[in-house]
Amino acid sequence: MDFVYAIAGLVLLLVAGDMLVRGAVNLALRLGIPALIVSLTVVAFGTSAPELLVSISAIFDGVPGLALGNVVGSNTANVLLVLGVPALISTLHVIDNSTRASYLQMIGATVVFILLAFRGKFDWIAGVVLLAALFSMIGHAVYEARCHRAAQRELDLEEVEGADPDMPWIKIAGFLIAGLIGLPLGANILVESSTNIARDFGVSETVIGLTLVALGTSLPELATTVMAALRKQADVAFGNVIGSNMFNLLGIIGVSSLVGALPVEPGLMHFDIWVMFGSSILLGLFVLKRIDITRIWGVALSALYILYVLAVLS
Repeated sequence: MDFVYAIAGLVLLLVAGDMLVRGAVNLALRLGIPALIVSLTVVAFGTSAPELLVSISAIFDGVPGLALGNVVGSNTANVLLVLGVPALISTLHVIDNSTRASYLQMIGATVVFILLAFRGKFDWIAGVVLLAALFSMIGHAVYEARCHRAAQRELDLEEVEGADPDMPWIKIAGFLIAGLIGLPLGANILVESSTNIARDFGVSETVIGLTLVALGTSLPELATTVMAALRKQADVAFGNVIGSNMFNLLGIIGVSSLVGALPVEPGLMHFDIWVMFGSSILLGLFVLKRIDITRIWGVALSALYILYVLAVLS
């Protein structure tokens, strides 16, 4: 039954997260907030809300290892699986320079995260450092967006997921309420059932976070990237992965560290964090060298992820 509850909690997280994004996007647009700023802030937070709620729930439930494992595992899955699987459908062509600056910021965030991990725990000091870096990056993104809008005054609303200028206020309120209720409920169900599964099989909460929970909370990014591949929008795919990884490291762990201390398990420090870092460096091969992710690369990336999961479970 714990597996059934875990799946139910995951489905509830995904549905509630989608509702929260739709409601927040359309509320912001109705209030006159520019669509581009919405896509950089509200949508980015909304799609990462499952990871945030899972991490906070894990801390309150006394299993902080699941929170750290969730983020590290999600970032690894985002590169190897979220880019690997769509490449099996359609080649991802790297043509835009704008992704390169964001990628370098992601590497910077990863390095800061690893340096803080050497302290042995993520406490409120680490949380402040991570959130300061996040706000700095968001500020830079907003500045770049406003500079871009000087040449292009209006952004097509179709570029912002869930935007509907004609959505009634009652529907917006319904989406927001459903999302705000469903997210914590789904997170609580997923964390509790995952913890029970870990105990039943004699594995640590960190391992469950690195595999089951990480894969589950990466499904929104996977779905978005698959659609981007089908629409031949490679930059959307890369931007989705890079943005999600930065927010996971800086935002999710930053906020979670303010809620409660997150101890870094030795196994995470000896293996999993370096796999995450290695996959992030591998992403630079495609972004900086402008190498297309063909089906062969898709097979290789997906295979690497499967090997990683097998290594974690062994």
